[in-house]
Amino acid sequence: MDTEKLKYPIGKFEMPAWADSSVLTVWIDDIQEFPNQLAAEVSNLSDDELSLTYRPEGWSIRQLVHHCADSHMNGFIRHKLTLTEEDPVIKPYRQGEWAKHPDVNTPISNSLNLLAGMTARWVALLRSLTPDGFKRTYIHPEDNKRYSLMESVGLYAWHGKHHLAHIKQAKKLMTTYELRITGKDKAP
Repeated sequence: MDTEKLKYPIGKFEMPAWADSSVLTVWIDDIQEFPNQLAAEVSNLSDDELSLTYRPEGWSIRQLVHHCADSHMNGFIRHKLTLTEEDPVIKPYRQGEWAKHPDVNTPISNSLNLLAGMTARWVALLRSLTPDGFKRTYIHPEDNKRYSLMESVGLYAWHGKHHLAHIKQAKKLMTTYELRITGKDKAP
């Protein structure tokens, strides 16, 4: 299977040139719905199933859940910085290293609860902004690029869908594997 397709099952984020306030509303709705969608995808998984990966050498479902909380916390903080400072240079973090720390072995409910509470605050903040608020920018030092809050909202809306697709991919691989070992994948 194509490794790039496994890494980016919904494609990479690209800021659409035609994005307007109606698109922004959809993105904010996507961010708001993400914690419930994530919880629904992982709620009935066993500890062994949480260890499944979506591709060879990819993160486990457990790591993905914890990563989503880490990432969206950083997004919320980046947005607050952008609204309180002029063109702040945000602090990047080594996501791959964060995903290896011992806290990723804690119950996923820790990150699901954190994500739900933080997202409620984040969405309230986003819904309170004027169009000028979404024009405010931060600078990401890794690519020395200036991001508007509008683009950042789109990126985080995409990010949630991106990792939901990874989890669905891991679950599909698990089902395919189970069918193969039981022989139920063969036509009668």
